[in-house]
Amino acid sequence: MSTAEQTLLLLKTRGPQTAQALAEVLHLTSMGVRRQLEAAEEKGLVSYADRPGKVGRPVRLWQLTDLGHARFPDRHAALTVDLIGQVRALFGDAAIDRLIDARESASEAAYRAAIDPAAPLPQRAATLALLREAEGYMAETESAADGSVLLVENHCPICAAARSCQNFCRSELDVFRRVLGPGVQVERVEHQLAGARRCAYRIVPVD
Repeated sequence: MSTAEQTLLLLKTRGPQTAQALAEVLHLTSMGVRRQLEAAEEKGLVSYADRPGKVGRPVRLWQLTDLGHARFPDRHAALTVDLIGQVRALFGDAAIDRLIDARESASEAAYRAAIDPAAPLPQRAATLALLREAEGYMAETESAADGSVLLVENHCPICAAARSCQNFCRSELDVFRRVLGPGVQVERVEHQLAGARRCAYRIVPVD
């Protein structure tokens, strides 16, 4: 992967970053990273915003534009949306619901086969993240001191389908709740379709 691609990937997975922060991860000079960012800006892939810094000097934060996000494509987006539209037109919304239910059942079966229900919550969540990562969601988990876990999905490979039919998102949340077990509460706290950079789910153990 080229340095330019690594830079875009970091902005995708970490959100807005300074050139210095990117340089530290990439083991490059700030000047070298700024050149990469300026080249990406010329292509319309990134933009920046200056924010007040701690000592009065502005801090420049770089972020992906819509064109930059499009470098991480929605799988077969146009075809998927077209097929959803045709199924809806020919057979009605009930047929779409049946398709989503079938996908939900298949996903749940696959996740249950991989997730050990007796494992600690962080391990169950991490296994789910690995499964979602393999499906293209750029997923990872973050454990908190209170025992909760944040499941983060930095990319949605079915975003176009989800925009066309938001029951896809509802279905995925329902699956997460079931496969992680009755002793947890799962809440979506960030949602790409609501304008967030990513989707994130807070997973909390309950008595």
